[in-house]
Amino acid sequence: MSDLDPGELLAALELAAHKHRDQRRKDEAASPYINHPLAVVHLLWAHGVRHRVPLLAAVLHDTIEDTDTTRDELVASFGDAVASVVCEVTDDKSLPKEERKQLQIEHAPHLSAHAKLVKLADKICNLRDLTDSPPANWPAERRAQYFVWAKAVVAGLRGTNAGLEAAFDAEHARGTSRP
Repeated sequence: MSDLDPGELLAALELAAHKHRDQRRKDEAASPYINHPLAVVHLLWAHGVRHRVPLLAAVLHDTIEDTDTTRDELVASFGDAVASVVCEVTDDKSLPKEERKQLQIEHAPHLSAHAKLVKLADKICNLRDLTDSPPANWPAERRAQYFVWAKAVVAGLRGTNAGLEAAFDAEHARGTSRP
């Protein structure tokens, strides 16, 4: 049984679609960015996650990091718990990329249970996208480095959801077995 109100989910989807409206994924097709948070929330649902906080946070997980959305805006619309999870999975873009990546590895074991679910689903979706439709300007070596880094992040998320962890392992194996 889910505590998620469908109207609240629709409001989160509408906000995410609005905030990401001018963004595109890095794949060759330049897919609409909103496809990514939709895939993340769908993956959580498919693996039995029914709690409103991680589901709403999954839809909104990149809004603070990649748009002009503020924590206060998320609190006003979805409450402190959802905003807190979004903040937990948000990188500080003022830091250099390599430092942000290292911090994700270091912080992963210390995330809340809900943030771990969102982070795990996000990494699975990113691996899937890199395998199925990688950015045109990413050589094989860069993709391989992403897989190594994602595995290091997910090592700190283990024990969160067996189904998601198995899905990560399967995507990682699929992506690293390709040339």
